[in-house]
Amino acid sequence: MYVPSESFIISERQMIMNTVIHPIPPVFDRNSKILILGSFPSVKSREGHFFYHHPQNRFWKTLAGVLDVPVPDTIAEKKAFLLSHRIALWDVIASCSIEGSSDSSIRDVVPNDLSVILSTADIRAIFCNGKTSWNYYRKYQEAVTGIPAVSLPSTSPANAAWSLEKLKGAWNVILPYIR
Repeated sequence: MYVPSESFIISERQMIMNTVIHPIPPVFDRNSKILILGSFPSVKSREGHFFYHHPQNRFWKTLAGVLDVPVPDTIAEKKAFLLSHRIALWDVIASCSIEGSSDSSIRDVVPNDLSVILSTADIRAIFCNGKTSWNYYRKYQEAVTGIPAVSLPSTSPANAAWSLEKLKGAWNVILPYIR
């Protein structure tokens, strides 16, 4: 009877961790003035094939509130919303090992190549949606881009300490860059 050696026994945590490649292309065009970066798409966003797809994430409500426009609903409306307000959107991480949607479980990071956006658009400022994206941006991309990023409070439902009204107030800092 075969008995695996200790080196072949995989812990339960290792079995749950999956290496995932970012499945969503960036949204931008040559008129984009700011770049908003998340860390990595949640399970719901990966399933829905678009950013901030989880119904409890307040990203779209926050941006719509800051811009004083209706909240976009469909993917097509969300893309049009971003482009009409000169906002580029992507994530810092191209691939990683991750447990579900947990940012704290992220390992083996491969960063996205932001030059795809920066070589096309005249980006005036980079904003990170939460500390995780900001920390990974600083670690992997800030020295390459030469553009310091501004960390904004996360719109994730896990950031329950921030109400929608508080988020809108903090995210208002984007307005001078897109007007």
